[in-house]
Amino acid sequence: MEVKINREIRNYTESMFFGLSMRQFVFSVLACGVAVGLYFLLSPYVGTETVSWMCILGAAPFAALGFIRYHGMNAEQFLWAWIKSEFLIPKRLLFNPENIYYEAVKPCIENHEREERKRND
Repeated sequence: MEVKINREIRNYTESMFFGLSMRQFVFSVLACGVAVGLYFLLSPYVGTETVSWMCILGAAPFAALGFIRYHGMNAEQFLWAWIKSEFLIPKRLLFNPENIYYEAVKPCIENHEREERKRND
């Protein structure tokens, strides 16, 4: 007897609070804390609309850290992999095409060209 299991079973995460995983919940609370902190810090100096946009822009990176997954990596794992590949261990990859067929028949072609030159001389 064979039981088929969907591939999405690997992507299962247990929801802890409000349907969010623990990671998502912690980063959501952190994003809300940053937004509230920015609001109280900046509201005496700038208008309400400007403060609201600054709160959104300040909280967005923290919220993204909790929810973004790319190729099975969390946001900070992806960020570390990108920094390593671009700055710490950059590699310059060069493409040098090699025609294996031409290399295999090159002696035959050279012999044929020599014979042609001998006939023309």
